[in-house]
Amino acid sequence: MLKALIFDFDGLILDTETPEVDIWTNIYAEHGFDFPFNDWVQTVGGYGVSNFDAAEHLSLLSQGRLDPASLRARHSQESLANIHAQPPLPGVMDMIRNAKSHGMKLAIASSSKHAWVDGHTKRLGIFDHFDRVICSDDVGVGRTKPNPDLFLLALDQLQVQRNEAVVFEDSPNGVKAANRAGVFVVAVLNPLTSRLNVAGANMTLRSMSELPFSDLLHKVQ
Repeated sequence: MLKALIFDFDGLILDTETPEVDIWTNIYAEHGFDFPFNDWVQTVGGYGVSNFDAAEHLSLLSQGRLDPASLRARHSQESLANIHAQPPLPGVMDMIRNAKSHGMKLAIASSSKHAWVDGHTKRLGIFDHFDRVICSDDVGVGRTKPNPDLFLLALDQLQVQRNEAVVFEDSPNGVKAANRAGVFVVAVLNPLTSRLNVAGANMTLRSMSELPFSDLLHKVQ
């Protein structure tokens, strides 16, 4: 019996990932360079997978003419402005409301830090919908996705078994983490992760709005 839903945050509840790439792409293009998407994308969905630093890389390409700190500051300002203008992704609020109405427990399990996730969910007015918010601060260094620790901790804190939960993820690393935790996983691809090889999910969607809650219950139960 399905008792809990566990949500990733970045790219799943709020598309924080596409704006970050779009802004870097624009900054690189201004200086006559192509943004190395394939290098950057290895950082999506979990820390420790890649050490790629877009600002340092662009500074090297410019032979030191561009200052990494200034590039980071500009990117942060412009991408945050873009992110703050966005609502939750389609279908997210319907899934949350339906789960709550069925008495299910809800959690976020994110490789980002609490300051980021808590801040955005409070700004969006959805923080209190979740029984638990699990972030990188809550697991050991290097134990975020694709390691299963975040999901295992969420299961423990929600007091549910792995066969009583569903994970919603958008990235290859997130799906790998859910697989390693032994939890049914639905991959919901955003404009960025739809360009990646997201394999191993029990279901794959282009939007959470494609999955009526009744269909989720039928698939899992």
